[in-house]
Amino acid sequence: MASRPHPFADLIGLAVAPDGKGGSTATLTAEHGHMNPHGVVHGAVIYALADTGMGAALYPSLDAGQACATIEIKISYFRPVAGGEIRCTTQVDNKGRSIAHLTSRIEQGEKLVALATGSFAILAAPPGKA
Repeated sequence: MASRPHPFADLIGLAVAPDGKGGSTATLTAEHGHMNPHGVVHGAVIYALADTGMGAALYPSLDAGQACATIEIKISYFRPVAGGEIRCTTQVDNKGRSIAHLTSRIEQGEKLVALATGSFAILAAPPGKA
C-alpha cells in the first residue's frame, strides 16, 4: 500500500516506517513542545507513537479499498521521559476479517517506557481515500 501524507505525525515530528512483515517502527525526538507542565514528555505523545505505529504496521496487510481505524488502545506507562529519542516497535498479533489486534513497545534506549495493546477495525476506505 502506498505511503500517504500524515499531517499529524509531521506536526509532532513523528517518523514511522512499516516493515512489510506485520510490524513497524515509529520514532520521535522529544523536545520542549512535547513536554507536560512537569517537564516530562506528555502521555499523549507516547500514545501517539503507539497509535500511529499500530496503523502503520497494519496498513500494508490491507486489501485495496480497505482502511483501518482505532477501536481501542490500552497503554501502561512505566517511566517518564525527559527528552531525547523515543522508539516504538509494533507487531500485528492477529488479523481477522474485520478486527486486528496489535502490541507496541515504547522504549528509550534499552528502557521500556510504555506498553500498549490495541484493536483496530478493518473497513472499507472512505470514497476517494482508497
